[in-house]
Amino acid sequence: MPQNTTSPTQEVNPQKARKGLNRILHAGGYSIQGLRAGWGETAFRQEAILAMPLVPLAFWLGQSWVETALLAGSVLLVMIVELLNTCVESAIDRIGPEWHDLSKRAKDMGSAAVLLSLLLCAGVWLGALWHRFA
Repeated sequence: MPQNTTSPTQEVNPQKARKGLNRILHAGGYSIQGLRAGWGETAFRQEAILAMPLVPLAFWLGQSWVETALLAGSVLLVMIVELLNTCVESAIDRIGPEWHDLSKRAKDMGSAAVLLSLLLCAGVWLGALWHRFA
């Protein structure tokens, strides 16, 4: 039986050994890499392009900081959920191309999460537009 050569004090991930500003800078770099990878996904790119006018528009349309936060936050939430859905899909695709019921279920649930975030975003924006102009 193979022995585990990693002691409890020995770090497996070198990122965990970084401290302070060095850790923050490296984590920021990984986040930028993640955004670049997300840009390669059509759905994320479409949502990001739509967010470019919607987030500034939220500051004009919102009549209070709460409305502005809900409008801009709902748009950003769609992008966040899309990135997480892409993570699930990528991890499952890495396992293998064969069909499995649990893989399908995980991908379907990720897709459902994106749908719910889009419905929430649309509802927030329609409510704000109705409140402002009706």
